[in-house]
Amino acid sequence: MPTQLPMARHLDAIRSAMVAFVRYADRAGLAAAVPTCPDWTVRDLVAHQGMVHRWAAALVRGERDIDPDAFEAVGRAEPDPLEWLRDGAVALADELTRAPADLRALVFLHDAPAPREFWARRQCHETTVHAVDALAAALGRWPTAEETWIEPDLAVDGIDELLGGFLTRPRSRLRCEEEALLVVAPDDAPDCWLVHLGPGPAVTERRVGPVFADADWRLDGSAASLYLALWNRARRPGLDAGWRDRAAVTWG
Repeated sequence: MPTQLPMARHLDAIRSAMVAFVRYADRAGLAAAVPTCPDWTVRDLVAHQGMVHRWAAALVRGERDIDPDAFEAVGRAEPDPLEWLRDGAVALADELTRAPADLRALVFLHDAPAPREFWARRQCHETTVHAVDALAAALGRWPTAEETWIEPDLAVDGIDELLGGFLTRPRSRLRCEEEALLVVAPDDAPDCWLVHLGPGPAVTERRVGPVFADADWRLDGSAASLYLALWNRARRPGLDAGWRDRAAVTWG
């Protein structure tokens, strides 16, 4: 389903993620490696996230001629990139708050909310996941769910966006030669997902209550731990390199 959280909750989560992002990026240092994004330094991470905030804000404003590379280049050259990152997040939140309920803007996920709510949700999870990357840089390793600030309601929403929005798109690479079933069932929330896999795009069902389906794979644990694992920000038995390749969400 599109989302069960109000836009105010997504905006609050963007703010919480930004506090964590800046804290951990500053602690790690701009030259530090990011274990969860092996090709990136913290400066790369900051430049990317600041670019995405500005790109999303421009789309919400209705702009058409947008150059994301130019935003990112500015971020890389900033003498204080963390302040630049904060400025972009504040501007994005302001644009979303001012946007009309009937905003007309691009959306690109299956079963998406209305555009204003779509962009609040999308940037909520974009910022949260990359704030986890900043935490990984500060720790020098992949983090655990217990080391994050991610609450169950937010984790459930992010799992749903990934399983129901991203991985069901025609361009998704999450495919199997034979039909198979993945069940994702947090133990601290009533929600669960049945992801039907096969040669075509996945089909995801979100349910409430216990699932007695005969699953080929079943993932359980806290909602936050599943959020990190499914978004490829935590090591998890049962999710091998094949998942990381086929279910990866990348820019572009």
